[in-house]
Formats: sequence, structure tokens, C-alpha cells
Amino acid sequence: MSLSIIFMGTPEFSVPTLRSLVDAGHRIRAVYTQPPRPGGRRGLDLQKSPVHQAAELLGLPVFTPVNFKDPEERQRFREFDAQVAVVVAYGLLLPEEILTGTRFGCYNGHASLLPRWRGAAPIQRAIMAGDKKTGMMVMKMDKGLDTGPVALTREVEIGDTMTAGELHDKLMLVGAKAIVEAMSKLEHDELPLTGQSAEGVVYAAKIDKGETRIDFSKPATDVHNHIRGLSPFPGAWFEAEIAGRAERIKVLGSELADGKGVAGEVLSSDLVIACGTGAIRLTKLQKAGGKPLTADDFLRGTPIAPGTMLAAGLA
Repeated sequence: MSLSIIFMGTPEFSVPTLRSLVDAGHRIRAVYTQPPRPGGRRGLDLQKSPVHQAAELLGLPVFTPVNFKDPEERQRFREFDAQVAVVVAYGLLLPEEILTGTRFGCYNGHASLLPRWRGAAPIQRAIMAGDKKTGMMVMKMDKGLDTGPVALTREVEIGDTMTAGELHDKLMLVGAKAIVEAMSKLEHDELPLTGQSAEGVVYAAKIDKGETRIDFSKPATDVHNHIRGLSPFPGAWFEAEIAGRAERIKVLGSELADGKGVAGEVLSSDLVIACGTGAIRLTKLQKAGGKPLTADDFLRGTPIAPGTMLAAGLA
């Protein structure tokens, strides 16, 4: 047996779930994803989303509405007569007519341990806050923002040096397995639903460019969490005077280190930087227009001498 499913997702994070549902034998009636966006080196080419590309390779019909305000768009969704909709990082708000437009409703794979980190950036916010664990939750969607009852939970440990990119890739695979398991239980009427707690609600606001600059006046642990929570995208950064001019440099990796000095001061030749309390070592860096490099490789082409002050504070 199998379920008839409408799949809704957009980024690479969603692709393993789509493929896993197909591999599990479910019938994908339609795939919804966000419309092609300008891309390419000059931003002139329209690029299909990763889910769009994957769906085409799988021979699945793809739909890219800007929203669901059009009554004809909502009607088409209902006419697929799917048993359930699976939503993973789709990126569009779903009106009630879509949430109730299939027999069993819409089930969402969300990358946090709800009710902590509801919203747009749960992976980054969990690391930036220093959380030691997170997870994937499959929940039945309602009209609220990630407020629906939870059907299945899979916890994931967050390592001390794990970046948002690494956690993203781990949760992406954990989430795919969780959705397939949840759909199997739903098919056999064995999927329980538990309401979320009213306590411990935290919102994961979208990352703003204004918060990406590194503030070395903060404690070393906070700086380290900030760096790895924004790695590899959009990337935390600092400014330093190199060869007589100010350059912006992204930091994609760091670790806690021993050291003490003025916040933002380079303490050693291997890029130990003083923070408000404690110090960190920068382990992976990237100049504007350049490739990510280990600290050793970066310093061969861009020396940063001990005593150099890295610009601290908010932009």
C-alpha cells in the first residue's frame, strides 16, 4: 500500500525527503515549489529551485504559484484528491483551504525541538544560542506559525564545533527518514498527535545582515557560537587593515582557545583572537571573492600579525 501525496518544498534541505517518499513507494500527485529566481553570475538567468530540479528528474509534475490567493490555484490543489500533503521548507504561508485541502491535512518536517525555535531559522538560532541538542519534528500543520500538534520527534546532538551547514546536512537526512516513518504510521492509522507545550516557546527570526558582523567584545563562547551558527551562509565577518586598506573577511570556522587581551586583538601567529572574556582561534576564513581556506593557507597569502586589531562591534 501507499499514500497519494502532494509534496511542498523548495531548497536542497527538502530534496532527500521527496526522494525518500518516492523510494518508499508513495504516489506523488504533485510537487509545489517556489518559482524560479534570478541567478547566475549576473543574476539574469532564472534558476529553478533544487526541489523543482529533483522533481523533474523524477518525472513528477511541478507547480510554482507565487501564492495561493487565486481561487483557481486552491481549486487545483484540492482536485489532486491527495490523501496528505508533506511540507518541508516550502517558504510560503499556506491558507486554511490548503491546510485542509487533503484528506489527512498537511504534515510539516521542522528542524527544531518545538516549541523551541519556531520560525524561519531554527538551525542557525539553535547553534547561536549554544544549544546542545536539536532535532526534527513531524507535526500536523495548523493556522499558527509552527504551532501544530507533534506526531514524531528525532533528536540530534549539536557538537561543540558543529556549524550550521553541518547540522543542516545531518538534519536533512534525519528529517527524510522521519517523514517516511510518519507517513507509514499515518497510512496504518498509527500516527499519534500530541499538542505542543505552552512553555518554552522561542522564535527563530530570519537572519538579518546587520547581525552578521562579529562582536569580539562578547565572551569567547558567544563569539564562537555566532561564527559557527552563520557558517557557511551568510557568514560572520570582521574587518582588518591589510596591506594598507580595510578588508572584510568571513570566518567560517573557529574553536575556543587560551588567551587574554583587548577585545579584537590578534594574540598569536595562528590567529588566536582576544574576546571580551577568553579567546578564540579562527580556523577557516574567506576573503571577498575568494575561496574558503584553512587558517594556515589563508595566512600564507594574507598575513595578519599579532597585535593587529580586528574591528569589533556592530555594523
